[in-house]
Amino acid sequence: MASTQPHWQVSGEFFENCNCTVACPCLFSTDRPFTSKPTEGFCDIAYACHINTGTYDHTTLDGLNAVLIAHMPGAFAEGNWSIALYLDERADTQQRQALEAIFSSTAGGPLGVIAPLISTRLGVKFVPITFRVDGKRRSVEIPNIMHVAVQALPTISDATEEIWALNAHPLAPKLAMAAGDKNSTWSDYGMSWDNSGKSGHYATINWSNAR
Repeated sequence: MASTQPHWQVSGEFFENCNCTVACPCLFSTDRPFTSKPTEGFCDIAYACHINTGTYDHTTLDGLNAVLIAHMPGAFAEGNWSIALYLDERADTQQRQALEAIFSSTAGGPLGVIAPLISTRLGVKFVPITFRVDGKRRSVEIPNIMHVAVQALPTISDATEEIWALNAHPLAPKLAMAAGDKNSTWSDYGMSWDNSGKSGHYATINWSNAR
């Protein structure tokens, strides 16, 4: 797909919060990755991203935010996902088209792995998105729709460090283990969830659709 798409790359911050009990069996299981059932039998998840620097062809994406919400009725790899996209309202027309291509999974790159798993696209909304990095906490807020935050899990010794997982996730080779903060909620499209205290991760990212 990369050969038929404009080249793009983004670097920045990423985190996720799902409804699984810590730790999510999609990543940590004796089964093949992404084949285990979620701890609740289904998965409601938020993926949030802040772009520090980025380009899509000749369009600059620096400073913009994006959130992807997904519902999976079973294991990750079984597909039949429903997704909703929330993209930064500050983006101009070209930036909006670029963000939608990247985060809808249609422009290749790491997010391209989910493209064949999606069966329902609920919609795309351009909204105010506040993404914050505060020490070992990551949060994203969309007024009247979502407030989701994750906090690093406590370690056995050094309180200044995170618990790191390596080579466990297709979107980031190194993840900090985390859990949803209080009131980590989303409500839209006639659906809602509360992932407070549930599984999470965060990472710095460097994504592109280059082969």
